[in-house]
Amino acid sequence: MTVDMQGEDNATELELTASLQFLPGVGGDRAQKLAKLGLRNVRDLLFFFPRDYEFPAPSVPVDRLREGVEAALVGVITDAEIVSRTPGKSVFGAIVETSTGSVRILFFNQPFRAETLTFDRKVMISGAPKLTGLRWEFVHPKVTILDGDEAVPKPQILPIYALTDGIKQADLRKLTDLATASAAHAIREVMPESLRRQSAIRLRHAGINVVGDLPDIATALRAIHRPDSKEAIVAARTRFIFQELLVMQLALAIRRRRLTSALQAPVISRTGLWDARIKNRFPFELTGDQQRVIDEVCVDMSRQFPMNRMLQGDVGSGKTVVAVYAMMLAVANGYQAVLMAPTEVLARQHFRTLQKMLDGSRVRVGLLCGSLTAAERRDVLAGTAAGEIDLLVGTQALLFSIEFAKLGLCVIDEQHKFGVRQRVQLRGGGIDPHYLVMSATPIPRSVAMTMFGDVELSTLNEKPPGRCEVNTYLAHDGWKERWWQFVKERLAEGRQAYVVAPRVSPDERNTERNTDQDAEADSEDGKEDVSSVLTVFENLRSTVFADHRVALLHGRLSNEEKQSVMDAFAAGEIDVLVSTTVIEVGIDVPNATVMAILGAERFGLAQLHQLRGRVSRGTHAGHVALFTDGAQAASDNERLQVLEKTDDGFEIAEADFRMRGPGDMLGQRQSGLPPLRIASLVEDQEILAVARAVAQEMIDDDPEMDDPSLADLKQQMMKRYEARLSMGDTA
Repeated sequence: MTVDMQGEDNATELELTASLQFLPGVGGDRAQKLAKLGLRNVRDLLFFFPRDYEFPAPSVPVDRLREGVEAALVGVITDAEIVSRTPGKSVFGAIVETSTGSVRILFFNQPFRAETLTFDRKVMISGAPKLTGLRWEFVHPKVTILDGDEAVPKPQILPIYALTDGIKQADLRKLTDLATASAAHAIREVMPESLRRQSAIRLRHAGINVVGDLPDIATALRAIHRPDSKEAIVAARTRFIFQELLVMQLALAIRRRRLTSALQAPVISRTGLWDARIKNRFPFELTGDQQRVIDEVCVDMSRQFPMNRMLQGDVGSGKTVVAVYAMMLAVANGYQAVLMAPTEVLARQHFRTLQKMLDGSRVRVGLLCGSLTAAERRDVLAGTAAGEIDLLVGTQALLFSIEFAKLGLCVIDEQHKFGVRQRVQLRGGGIDPHYLVMSATPIPRSVAMTMFGDVELSTLNEKPPGRCEVNTYLAHDGWKERWWQFVKERLAEGRQAYVVAPRVSPDERNTERNTDQDAEADSEDGKEDVSSVLTVFENLRSTVFADHRVALLHGRLSNEEKQSVMDAFAAGEIDVLVSTTVIEVGIDVPNATVMAILGAERFGLAQLHQLRGRVSRGTHAGHVALFTDGAQAASDNERLQVLEKTDDGFEIAEADFRMRGPGDMLGQRQSGLPPLRIASLVEDQEILAVARAVAQEMIDDDPEMDDPSLADLKQQMMKRYEARLSMGDTA
């Protein structure tokens, strides 16, 4: 947290913006090193918060010392000697007599200790003792020399800061001491006393330990850098964490409200007749979850402002059914609908599904993707502009130069595959359609409240009846012969199999693969290194599965080649499909029930769960084996153990989030938000929930924060989140 965590009065501007170069003991060289930490002026120092604290050891009598447990003692040196055994090596030892007994202190290769730790010197020592024979020893303890009549100093909590080469903890402690003493009072408070008081009450009701009101800014700054108790640290950190999250949630609340008043969308209503006609197109009964979410979507679409809803659901929960219902309802009301998928393979699958479902109806379905010829693309664009195409399905090609006659609904499948501004482009051109974005990667609660905090959220938990669960096995090389035999047995029963090989680039062969979006993006643009999957394919085709039909699928194939392979696999003309992660999203082949994932440690949990979902599409039991590269077995990998224990995508998402954090999971290109400085979406979910509730109430009462007492808080919010407020509405 730096400059935009606070405001400042003009009278103190020079003091707060004073360059560190001119502070005592800094100079030009050290200032350059401090700049690597983002520290350039006094204000930066004030908001350079400690990453941890060093707490003093408790004072313990000698007879209550415990081996390895930190303790502090005060006593007098009664004996001291230094022993030199060989040149350059020495041992200094001394006996410290306390009121409860004596201990020995030892220092190796520090002969200078003999000059200060002399006979009859009063000292305070602290460290972890070790029992040697009948005497307690402290090896390299921390030593404070005391005057004979000096009172024992009060133990001090020391902050621990992030460092860079050439900068020590002592340097930063000295500088932050100077900054807090001379400038903490100059920071302008942005949270009024009433807000701090009411927020503290709300935090306590949520089970968060807050004593009294949230501290004012100056008190919090002093306490976070030089605390006198653990309680002071908690109070200061809670104040800053809450402030940071409140500012974010205020921006999201304002944005939600603006979307409901500034934009106009078509009113798409549902009648009993249309509801019955649409449901008759589905060859199955809707689940209770699907009906509930359809009801939520219909309420949103019946309003005059744009729906901005995210539909998240686990693998196989039937999200596409909800999307198809919404699109058909838009068409029934005389509007067009568009469905954008992350890959052409998936777009074509959606296109065929809609064509089959709408066979015999008057609804016209179009396909727009990169592999179309120029003439085909012109025909689709012209038909869309003239209103002759009711439902348009496509890929990123939809983002460019599209004119709709009467667009009413945009549906985005697998929203995490698209950057924020890509999705915004679909709304450009003065149109305000309704928006439904779908994700088969369940989103952790705290991420939903931040990165998608201005979007209404619907969740599908219930899977359609008849779906079988998948058995997941953590495997190792010793399993492979048995596993391939197991796969052959399933093939003999008429089933089909996947073998997924990792994407391996020359500089990634020994690193864990965690960036799910990049793997898919590379496979789509043809840049992936397919050496791994080619090797696996050739080996399996010529040895293990020599008597079976084996095919290869990867991102360097043309769209036509990929589609041809997938069509053949879906038709049962291929027994074993060796592939990269291009099969991760939306591929639906119910007869494929077994999968081996090689190099499983290279994938993120969410991606592994998506891949596993390819073998849970039908009524036959699924089986997935996760094989790891190198010496470590899959059973020893903490992340992979999560997949073995549960097939609940929401549990997996939370576990993945805790282990990897929001930056790794979604990436900055997906969040659309500046990074957090002190708050953690993993550790501070309860505070986040309170901040969201408080922010929403504030905006409900004062939509544009016009209250003069909130002027500084509003200024801070605008400075940090102005780009988010001006961005298109689907993020």
